[in-house]
Amino acid sequence: MKRLLILVGVMLLGIGQAIPIYGQGQLTLKQAITSALANRKNIQAGKMDVSIRKLQTEALWRKYWPQVSAEYQYIYNPILQTSILPIGVFNPAYPINATKNVQFGTKWQQTAGLTVLQPLLDISIVRLKNEAELQEKISAATQAQTEYDLAYTVAQAYANIGLQQEAIKTAIADTTRTWITYQLQYNKFKAKRLLKSDLNTALINHNNTLQKLMDAVSQLVENKVYLLYLIGQNNSAEADVTIDTPIFKYTTIEQNTPSPNKDSIPELRQLALQSKLSGLQVASEKAKYLPTISFKGFLGANQYTNQFNPVATDSWFGLSYVGLDVKLPLLIGEDKQNKIRQQQLQAYQFNDQLEDKYTQYTKDAITAKLKTKRIAAQIKTLESNIALAKETVKIMQDRLEAGEESATTLNTEESNLQGIIANYETAKTQLSIYWLDYLKATGQLSSLWK
Repeated sequence: MKRLLILVGVMLLGIGQAIPIYGQGQLTLKQAITSALANRKNIQAGKMDVSIRKLQTEALWRKYWPQVSAEYQYIYNPILQTSILPIGVFNPAYPINATKNVQFGTKWQQTAGLTVLQPLLDISIVRLKNEAELQEKISAATQAQTEYDLAYTVAQAYANIGLQQEAIKTAIADTTRTWITYQLQYNKFKAKRLLKSDLNTALINHNNTLQKLMDAVSQLVENKVYLLYLIGQNNSAEADVTIDTPIFKYTTIEQNTPSPNKDSIPELRQLALQSKLSGLQVASEKAKYLPTISFKGFLGANQYTNQFNPVATDSWFGLSYVGLDVKLPLLIGEDKQNKIRQQQLQAYQFNDQLEDKYTQYTKDAITAKLKTKRIAAQIKTLESNIALAKETVKIMQDRLEAGEESATTLNTEESNLQGIIANYETAKTQLSIYWLDYLKATGQLSSLWK
């Protein structure tokens, strides 16, 4: 038994080693969350998506830039166009209604020049820009929700390490106490004043506390590995971490549960923005049918020849024009009303989802607050009961040593104490989870790292 206790002690010393990553080895909750946000690949990918959205918005402004294109055509006309000319109108030698068939053009024709188009008015571009800017905000809200969930997970892992460290301290004390109880009964057994069954029960109680200690040590290692994974520091086999403090301020819960803050909860903000986006898409759909005005100009030349001769002299003729280009779409091959109705229904859908999520967050906040208060009250009762039970066990140990109490009573009290301590450790874990749930549901989770 003593050798096993020494082994556990060595394990605990090994776990307590500080890593060189964080100076003296203490990692605060804020540092843990900040490191996770900086190192997790899915967070980096989300930031790239936000950057892509910004670039897409900037690109829309360039639709108002001048559009310049160089054009060149070389055309062969196997059949020339024929027109009917009223030659009687131009030559009195012919009857007034006389006509003549005349072919226009040449077999070969080439055109070269520059075309410039400068948009002056296009409402659809403005609408698309508004949509793109809102898409940026939606991407940012999506990214914020991912960070929000990651911070919650890191805080849970961080709290679990603190709770596990406290559980180890408790387990060490329990193991020491049960060992003393076992030694007392072992001495009486050697003196032929105790049944073997009572000694076995004492040893079972001691083995249970010893196993609890080893389980707590193993669980602490697992929790640390998980936290290192979350913060992106698990690339070293020698990596370890020591948390700064395992204690959260449960008293920060307000007397009156606040309503969930839509601006502080990214998921609610995202739904609100998506609803607004659907409204903008309705406006964009209507803008497709508005007139567009552009300045258009061309500067170039044409060549006409009856034989293939791209460089024939005296065959090039200049060509240019400038003017306003006004377009009013009448039919664009789409069902306008159908598309608008789709976007309107989608807006209603997002509004319903927003209302439902808001109600859910409100329910979660109230529930977490009630659970936190209930568990906090349980913990106070359990702490009082543990103190009383420990005092009872000590009295029983003294009475057993003095021959005034039976080993059976002591073993029963020891078993009861272990049960109370197990409930106490479970309650502390539940309390930390409910407290984090409360912060998350009320939009206060960011207070942990900002």
